[in-house]
Amino acid sequence: MNSMPDVVLVITEDGGITYANMAAESFFAMSAVNLQRLRIADIIAFGSPLLALIEQVVREGVIISEYEVEIGNPKLTLRPVDIQVAPVIDQPGHLIILIHERSIAQKIDRQLTHRGAARSVMGMAAVLAHEIKNPLSGIRGAAQILEQSVDDRDRELTNLIRDEADRICALVDRMETFSDRRPLEAEPVNIHQVLEHVKRLAISGFAREFRFHEIYDPSLPPAHGNKDQLIQVFLNLVKNAAEAIVGSSGDITLTTAYRHGVRLTVPGTKKRVHLPLEVCVIDNGPGVPEDLRAYLFDPFVTTKSQGTGLGLALVAKIIGDHGGIVECDSEAGRTLFRVLLPAFEGQAGEEA
Repeated sequence: MNSMPDVVLVITEDGGITYANMAAESFFAMSAVNLQRLRIADIIAFGSPLLALIEQVVREGVIISEYEVEIGNPKLTLRPVDIQVAPVIDQPGHLIILIHERSIAQKIDRQLTHRGAARSVMGMAAVLAHEIKNPLSGIRGAAQILEQSVDDRDRELTNLIRDEADRICALVDRMETFSDRRPLEAEPVNIHQVLEHVKRLAISGFAREFRFHEIYDPSLPPAHGNKDQLIQVFLNLVKNAAEAIVGSSGDITLTTAYRHGVRLTVPGTKKRVHLPLEVCVIDNGPGVPEDLRAYLFDPFVTTKSQGTGLGLALVAKIIGDHGGIVECDSEAGRTLFRVLLPAFEGQAGEEA
């Protein structure tokens, strides 16, 4: 039971906890000894669907499952789970509760969605580059010729034509990044050097008024990736954090850690890689609106009045090319972007 990754609790019909496995200790942030001194109602929020499930199993004596339920209490954040409650056949008066966290499956589902969205932009970028940039150059050239033969009042209109043509061209240039299908030139990358470089760029420019905090794991192995692309990813995320903070001062926290993450298949190969390197960018801004969180990495989705909505889509594309995962957890006063990356394996990685 202790080797199972799912939470297992055995309780009496009146709610007293008689057994908790190691996953339950981790889930509820409490030792098994302390759990066994409590009742199930003491560790679950009042009105939780789990309590109603237990009452129904006691009343009907059958196995009942509930999917996509949120469980939490004042000390724990709400987490999406699947629950199964069943009577213990050879121990009358006892019930067994199995809790399976849905977060890992949701991460994978979200990541596949992000990759699909990036692929759609790749196709659209190739079309736009060919069908739009050529006519734009003609429009801009015609505006320059007209500018030489009009008065000052009409020259404002020719300037407007040139400026708008340049703006559309810049947008297409940004989208062309998505159509780059060259294989990833990967090498061992010191992720802390990447973050320090990004931090220096931010402090000297758009984030000079913000306070930076670093919580690094110094024993972290090198990442398997492209240094320039990873700089682009974390520069986008830090810039996003800086723009999200209201006012002229705020906190941006950069963290690294080694986690036993999920395994995913790297695009273009059949190899499944472990994603143990976790890098987080955290800000104390107002948070992402709840109705946008599920679509945050889709193209053209933005909370900024002047934003194009391509920054986070590009982040998802680059991290997907690395075989990694990027996700966002947001609430009022705290937004966290988490990136999971593969570690570099082999002799070169050990030397690095």
